[in-house]
Amino acid sequence: MTTAQPRVALVTGGAGFIGSAISGPLADAFDEVVVVDNLHPQIHPGSVRPAELDERVRLVQRDITEESTWDQVLSEVTPDVVVHLAAETGTGQSLAESTRHGLVNVVGTTRMLDALQKLDRRPERIVLTSSRAVYGEGAWRRADGNLFYPGVRNTQMLDRGQWDFTDAEPTAMRADEVMPSPASVYGATKLAQEQIVRFWADAYGVDAAILRLQNVYGPGQSLINPYTGIMSLFCRLAKAGTSIPLYEDGEVRRDFILIDDVASAVVAATLRGTGGPDAVDIGSGETQTIATAANLISEYYDAPSPHVTGQFRHGDVRHAWADIDPARERLGWEPRFSLREGVEQLARWIDDQQGVETP
Repeated sequence: MTTAQPRVALVTGGAGFIGSAISGPLADAFDEVVVVDNLHPQIHPGSVRPAELDERVRLVQRDITEESTWDQVLSEVTPDVVVHLAAETGTGQSLAESTRHGLVNVVGTTRMLDALQKLDRRPERIVLTSSRAVYGEGAWRRADGNLFYPGVRNTQMLDRGQWDFTDAEPTAMRADEVMPSPASVYGATKLAQEQIVRFWADAYGVDAAILRLQNVYGPGQSLINPYTGIMSLFCRLAKAGTSIPLYEDGEVRRDFILIDDVASAVVAATLRGTGGPDAVDIGSGETQTIATAANLISEYYDAPSPHVTGQFRHGDVRHAWADIDPARERLGWEPRFSLREGVEQLARWIDDQQGVETP
C-alpha cells in the first residue's frame, strides 16, 4: 500500500493583502503551504511577519527576482499548485519606477518558471492574479453598435474637461470579448506576466488559471502604502472630518470588490482551475462611481459631503468594471458583499487600528 504524497501549495507574495486572506483556506485544503515574500517595507513596516498570515503557513523571506531564492525553495518543496501573487502594483508609481516593476513582475516570473523547469518541479496548476489594468481604457461602443478602442485620453481632452469619449459608451471588461490595451507601465508588465505564464504552461502541460482583478479593498490592506487604492484613503480623510476630494467630475466608474470575495475567487481557481484558456474577470457584480463610494464613506463617518475638484491624473482610466458571468460559470463563484457592506467592514477595521494618520 502506497502512502499519498503531501499536497503542497506555494504562494509568491503570500504575506501581502490577498495572500494573508487566502492563507487560512489554503492551509485547510493543503498539507503544506509555503509562502515566499520579501516583506518589502513599503507594505510591511519593520519587515515582520503579518499577524493576518495563518500560523500554519511556512514563510520564506526571500526575493523572487533572485535565482538563489528559487534554488533554495524548490530544493525543499515540490509544489502541486503555485499561486503567483507577487507583484509591484502602483499604476502611477510604475511610471517613475519602471525598472522595479519590470524586474519584479516580469523577471520575477521568469525566474520562477526557469527554476521550475530546471529542477523539474512542474506543478499541476499556476494561478496568476492579474489586473484590470491590462485593458487600459478598454472598449467603447459607438451609437451604431460598433466597438472601438480609444486608447489613453490625451492632454487636450483632459485640459478642457472632456472626460468621456464623444458619442460613445464604455463597456464592461471581459477577457473573451475585450482586447488588452494597457495604459500604464504596470498594466504592460501584468499583461506580459499573463502571456509568459500562459506560454510556459501550455508548453509543459500545466494548467494556467489567470484572474484579472478589479479594485480590491478591505480590512488588512496596507495603510502605509500610498499605492494600495483610494478606499482606505477616503476612509482616513472622512474619519478626520475632511471632505473627500473627487477628481474629474466624480463620475469615474470603478468596480470595488471586497477582499473576502477576491479571496474566495482565488481559492476556487486554486482548487479547481478556471476551466478554459481565457482569463477570468473578478469584480463585485456592481458598477459604482467614485462619488458613490465617497458618499457612503462620508455618511459612515458623518463627515462633510465629498466635493468635485476637476483635477485629473494623466493615464487614469475613465471607467472600469468587470463582466463576471464567466467567473460565475467557470469558478462556481459568486461575490457576496455589496459596496455598503464592504465600506462598513473597512471603516470598522480602520477604526480599530492604532496610530492611523490622516493622509
